[in-house]
Amino acid sequence: MRLSRFFIDAPLSLGQHALPEAQAHYIGRVLRHAVGDAVQLFDGSGQEFLGELIEVGKKAVRVELRESFAGLTESPLRIHLGQGLSRGERMDWAIQKATELGATDITPIVSERCEVRLKDERTDKRMAHWRQIAISACEQCGRSVTPRIHPPIGLADWLLQVEAELKLVLHPVAEPLQSHAKPGSLAFLIGPEGGLSEAEVQQAKAQNFHAARLGPRVLRTETAPVVALSLAQQLWGDF
Repeated sequence: MRLSRFFIDAPLSLGQHALPEAQAHYIGRVLRHAVGDAVQLFDGSGQEFLGELIEVGKKAVRVELRESFAGLTESPLRIHLGQGLSRGERMDWAIQKATELGATDITPIVSERCEVRLKDERTDKRMAHWRQIAISACEQCGRSVTPRIHPPIGLADWLLQVEAELKLVLHPVAEPLQSHAKPGSLAFLIGPEGGLSEAEVQQAKAQNFHAARLGPRVLRTETAPVVALSLAQQLWGDF
């Protein structure tokens, strides 16, 4: 039987812990775990904890953590993905796959051709939703450190703020990724469903971004980060 692994949004240590209500409900009522079941927990710090459920009630679940160890090592390549804001499932997919592929930071970018506009109250809900997408991806793929999901930001502001040794913007007329020297950190800018305008590509270049291409075909906005991060990890990371 596969060992159940859960993210806990609170610092963990050896000993007994009462689990937060959301995780308690999921473990006790949804998965129907029982006293004595083994679990593996992580808190995003890079440490993993093995323990056993010692109480499983309708409203409370307690665990005794008996062993800790270093989790999965993060890629030596730190990747900040600037992903053009897109509709519902496309954005969810991009965040999920970017997490699985080792992105350390993900920022939704509001650009000229974005078809989505979030108001303040919707932004908070979407941020919580995207963070849960990333957490679930970490639970599935084995990462012990959760990526930072930043609030949506305008392209011009992001270009001024983002820091990385190598900055790349996807563009069909450009050099392939392998033409660049190995960086320790990478910022990747990917446009929304309508792509980036030529003016926005030039704006990125003015902020020391290099145009990069992934191949001869035009990729969808949710496909591009999967291909881009996979190639980057193969060239410079841990693939």
